[in-house]
Amino acid sequence: MRVLVAEDERMLADSIVEGLRAEALAVDVAYDGEAALERLSVNDYDVLILDRDMPGVHGDEVCARVVEQGALVRILMLTAASDIRSRVSGLSLGADDYLPKPFAFEELLARVHALGRRSRPADPPMLERAGIRLDWAHRQVFRGGRYVPLARKEFGVLAELLRARGAVVSAEQLLEKVWDEHIDPFTNTVRTTVMKLRKKLGEPQVIETVPGSGYRIP
Repeated sequence: MRVLVAEDERMLADSIVEGLRAEALAVDVAYDGEAALERLSVNDYDVLILDRDMPGVHGDEVCARVVEQGALVRILMLTAASDIRSRVSGLSLGADDYLPKPFAFEELLARVHALGRRSRPADPPMLERAGIRLDWAHRQVFRGGRYVPLARKEFGVLAELLRARGAVVSAEQLLEKVWDEHIDPFTNTVRTTVMKLRKKLGEPQVIETVPGSGYRIP
């Protein structure tokens, strides 16, 4: 899942980004509305965490433009205002969810995951294929009953391959969904991560390379 955090309080924004990345999510950050709109124009996000009260291009304007353009991204609006009227007006702009500040990170994370499931066909609690079982809730992977410890990016790549249900996933798609905007598009990091993932999953190999196209778990 790829998330954009648009929040002008840098300490709060960076804290959210750090927490989400620790959960194996690909996360970008924008500290003002203009930067948020720029990133939204060039990247496909599953969830936008949007501070309503940003200076410059206000969060309301960002939300309105996203909705007007018909983007599929789900919007979680943050604001210091917690009264019912503010919540209703925020949702009426097209936001999918609303979270008043201050908030517990665990609640933010739960809401992000819930919105992420709504941005595309819902995933079951367990993804299973070729003897591999991926447990979303506990971020655990098993193969043939054996626990397989994975790094965050390895977990993310495996999740995308399992989610594809046998279809080919290109390196570009993996970069888009598992890494953030700072990754070099010409890097070999996808190939390296897949190599490490194959090694950890063990024999027989289940991740197939499709020359010129990408990877799949048939």
